[in-house]
Amino acid sequence: MGQYSPSRRLAAEAAGTAILVGTVVGSGIMGAALAQGNDAIALLGNTIATGAILAVLILVFGPVSGAHFNPAVTFAFWLKRDISLAAAAAYVIVQIGGGLVGTGLAHIMFELDVVQASTHARTGMPQWLGEFLATFALLASILALLKTRPEAIPYAVGLVITAGYWWTSSTSFANPAVTIARGFTDTFSGIRPVDVGPFVAAQLIAAAVAVGVFGWMYKGR
Repeated sequence: MGQYSPSRRLAAEAAGTAILVGTVVGSGIMGAALAQGNDAIALLGNTIATGAILAVLILVFGPVSGAHFNPAVTFAFWLKRDISLAAAAAYVIVQIGGGLVGTGLAHIMFELDVVQASTHARTGMPQWLGEFLATFALLASILALLKTRPEAIPYAVGLVITAGYWWTSSTSFANPAVTIARGFTDTFSGIRPVDVGPFVAAQLIAAAVAVGVFGWMYKGR
């Protein structure tokens, strides 16, 4: 990443997060419309699109910015001292901004109100635990493979989120920027704004735990 200027790195983070959220929200809208009330089919469409785009986005933008697209990932790298506080803060700002843009673009594509507030309730300890586990699994796929097979990270991240949509009670948001952006869509993939805070807290706690666990596990490598 050293050869890329800060402005290029931030542009990559903003664009990548916008495309990611646009895919999450847009595929949720399309899936729900085509599934005609079958939530399992809608979720399957949402899952495939999200996992696929993640792998592609990491391959495209990884060489420029590291392809975080996720404040929890940036937080983890800051804890590891791999990114400065100033750079991490800038990443998080553009990730959140990019996510909101992605939501708005998805709404425009499907002829919906650009600005919405979700009414989809996602709350309670089972869902918060789901977010903790989903984010821990995501960070595991990154932190472990950085030590062993970094070239496999794009595919591992896509696959862990694909799996997380189905094995976690929360459907694996695992990303504070995505969570915030999904608070502003009253569609299949939405989350009530009031429910965003606990999800983000669970995600950040999981990131910190993952840094500790995998720092210990791979110490010396």
